Amino acid sequence: MAAAPQPLASWRRQAHLIIDRGAGDDLSVRLVHGGLVLLIVVNVTALVLESVPSLAAAHGPIFYAIELVSVVLFTLEYAVRLWTAPEHARFRGLSDGAARRTYSLSAPAMLDFLATVPLYTALLGYGDLKILLLFRLLRFFKLGRYSPGMASLGAALVAERKALFACFVILIGVMLLAATAMHFVEHDVQPEKFGTIPDAMWWAIITLTTVGYGDVFPTSPMGKLVASITAVMGLVMLALPVGIIATAFSQEIHRREFVVTWSMIARVPLFSGLNAAEIAEIMRVLRAQSVRGGAVILRPDEPAQALYFVASGEVEILREEACEKLEEGCYFGELPLETVGSRTGFAARATVASKLLVLDPIDFRALTSRYPELAAHLHRLAAT
Repeated sequence: MAAAPQPLASWRRQAHLIIDRGAGDDLSVRLVHGGLVLLIVVNVTALVLESVPSLAAAHGPIFYAIELVSVVLFTLEYAVRLWTAPEHARFRGLSDGAARRTYSLSAPAMLDFLATVPLYTALLGYGDLKILLLFRLLRFFKLGRYSPGMASLGAALVAERKALFACFVILIGVMLLAATAMHFVEHDVQPEKFGTIPDAMWWAIITLTTVGYGDVFPTSPMGKLVASITAVMGLVMLALPVGIIATAFSQEIHRREFVVTWSMIARVPLFSGLNAAEIAEIMRVLRAQSVRGGAVILRPDEPAQALYFVASGEVEILREEACEKLEEGCYFGELPLETVGSRTGFAARATVASKLLVLDPIDFRALTSRYPELAAHLHRLAAT
């Protein structure tokens, strides 16, 4: 009986790797993530079509079946994520119960929970509440979990929130200025449309956003001049936040890659004493390598070939005395400064599809030959 928890822990670990951490070319990960994305798309599409009375009357049982299956699967997904919460790196220092409580209060977990609400409230007799439509529509935002690009975009918006708020304040100011100017030049000509500043504000915001409904427009020469200036300002106002978001999005993607790679290199004892410029030079010669789950990366009888960094996935290190699993951010292998030929003494195997960054000795020697001061620094560190 004492050995029973071990298989359960192994299953929990495997479930965590599949639903949260697996690399994209693993078949099980593709099936699970692809199925969940398809389920979300089908669910949101059914929600939209169900709002059409004729379709709701003709295909009501189909829409109900989609909702039933969706909620059951979303509930199962939520339960699995809650069960595997202790496997998250940021919860490793907590007990299982504390890890699950902490995870359940996070924004992604709350979104998963709200996705399961509609059916259960309907079973309790509250299925006609209109707010349940909002909960069902929230399922669309679950797609962000399966898209690193959407996560990066969200981080970029958060990072530039102050600049974007400043753009919004400027937009309000320009709108008030344009509405006031149009009120003064057009209130006698079109009192029913520009008789007050609040009336003119509708025209101003529509013009600044370049929508131009055409239901309200100036007729006097001065009014047309104000409208022309406002239209040009509208182009500027649209370009400003777009430029901020695009720049922040690009910087966020590069920043994540840079920070992750930097932290992995800095963990290597040989490189821990290098300065920022020297670590940046080593980052330039890293080579990406993808391996499938179960693939052997190193064998015990092979000579040390390179230094490997785990960018995503999981690698299992097999030694005679123990077995160790390396997650994202860890490294293994050897990188002798002088010669390549020492034996590794362990085997390395990818437990799931993983992505590695490889520091090859040949590329490393080419780097140190270009920067003799870096080679001298590394030899001093190795000697100490």
